[in-house]
Amino acid sequence: MGLTAGAVVAGNMAAVASETASIPKKKRALRVAHITDVHMRPELDAPARFKKCLEEIKRHKVDFFLNGGDTIYAADYGNITRERVNVQWDIWHQLRDEFSEYEMHSCLGNHDMWWAAPDNKDPMYGKDYVVKQLGIPNRYYSIDKKGWHFIILDSNNKNAGSLDEEQRKWLEGDLGKLATGEPVLIMSHYPLLAACTNLDGGGMHTDYKYLVDLFYQHKDKVKACISGHIHLQDSVTYNGVQYCCNGALSGFWWEEGDKSSAGKCWVQQTPPGYTIIDLYEDGAVENRYIPHSY
Repeated sequence: MGLTAGAVVAGNMAAVASETASIPKKKRALRVAHITDVHMRPELDAPARFKKCLEEIKRHKVDFFLNGGDTIYAADYGNITRERVNVQWDIWHQLRDEFSEYEMHSCLGNHDMWWAAPDNKDPMYGKDYVVKQLGIPNRYYSIDKKGWHFIILDSNNKNAGSLDEEQRKWLEGDLGKLATGEPVLIMSHYPLLAACTNLDGGGMHTDYKYLVDLFYQHKDKVKACISGHIHLQDSVTYNGVQYCCNGALSGFWWEEGDKSSAGKCWVQQTPPGYTIIDLYEDGAVENRYIPHSY
C-alpha cells in the first residue's frame, strides 16, 4: 500500500515538474532603478551615504535610472537663500558624475523649486531652473525603451498633486497615439492613487478620478504608475493597473527618525530604500522595494 501510494505521489510530482518545465519563462525587456526623494543635502554625511547606496544599486545591473523628484533637500521654503539652493544642486551634480554612464530620467518634486527668488524673472525661479538642473527636456515628457513607453509627469500644479490643463491635453494625446497593447509605465512625484496617503494626512493626486478614468480608456496600455513623495511604501492595484508608491532613498530625510519610526531613519514602518523594477515583453511589471542601511 505504501509503495503504491508513493508511486502515485512520485508520478504526480513528475507530472507537475513536466508541466512547469513546459511553461515558457517571461522574457525581461528592461531592469530599471527607481530612486525617489533623495533630498540631497550637505549635512549628516548624506553625500557619502548616497554613494554607498549607489554602489549597491549598480550591482543589480540596471539599464537606467528613474528619479522620482525631491532630488535636493529643500528649495521651496520662504527662508531658503540662493546660496543654499546652489549648494544642494552642486552636491547633486557631483554625485551624478558618479553614475554618469547611466541614463537618468527625472521628474520634478515639490521641494525642488525655488519660489523665494526676488521675482519670477530670476533665472533660478521655479520649474524651468529645475528642468535645467535635472537635464530633462521639459517638466513633463515621454520616452520609449525596448518596446515600453515611459511617461513622466509634473504633479506640482494647483491643488497639488494634480495635472494642469496643458498637461492633461498632452497626456491624452500621448496615450492616444500609441499602438494597441503597447505597455506604458508612468512616473510622477505625488502618488496618482495610493493607500499610504491615509497614514500621512494626504498627499495623493487630487485629480485621481480623472486619471483613473483616462487609464481605463487605455487599459490595454497602462500597466503601472510609480511615485514617491510620501516616504512610505505601498502597492495598490485598481482596474488592472499597479500603483506603486515607493519609499524614500533618504528615509527620514537622512535623519535618525522620530517617535513614530519603527527603525533608524525609517518613516513610520517604511525603511529607506530604492526600487528595482523589472519590465517584461508581455507587459508584466515587478516592482521590488529594497531597504538599505546607509
